Amino acid sequence: MKKHKLIKKAIKGNKECLEELLVIHSDQLYRTAYLYVRNREDALDIVQETSYKAFLSIGQLKNEKFFLTWLTKILINCSYDVLKKSKKELPWNNIVEHTVDKKDNKEESLDLLEAVNRLNDKHKNAIILFYFQDLPISEVAKLMNIPENTVKTYLSRGRARLKKLLGGMGYNGGKITSRSI
Repeated sequence: MKKHKLIKKAIKGNKECLEELLVIHSDQLYRTAYLYVRNREDALDIVQETSYKAFLSIGQLKNEKFFLTWLTKILINCSYDVLKKSKKELPWNNIVEHTVDKKDNKEESLDLLEAVNRLNDKHKNAIILFYFQDLPISEVAKLMNIPENTVKTYLSRGRARLKKLLGGMGYNGGKITSRSI
């Protein structure tokens, strides 16, 4: 069954369709949660909490084409809730194994992840959603509740800050790629 049909049925209350959609997007949800909390257990908890909240509020989704945007917004809010509760120094062990191709330089990848973490929240969110989630600028703008030009500004400033933090490392022709992470 096509995704848009699953989404329509899920909005109308078909829990099996929503479950199937969550399974389809589970890897992407986990990777995004992991980028925020950098801990396997917390990331899995966030995906579970996101799924629970999605089940409770799927009927409130007005437009099925924004399903993934809506779900990602729930996930980001759950991620921030976990971070607020823990208020601890986030561990970096094992982060590279989740985000690095074997041929990539792990030290450079770790440096890039640390640099992304050092960005302020608005730049960090824009970078993660655009580069790691491969969402178009219009979707990033909807998720962050800001105009598209503001997203472009955040991306530009975030890239400039990353370039400064990294001393030019982790870039391919001036662009950050999820491959370099």
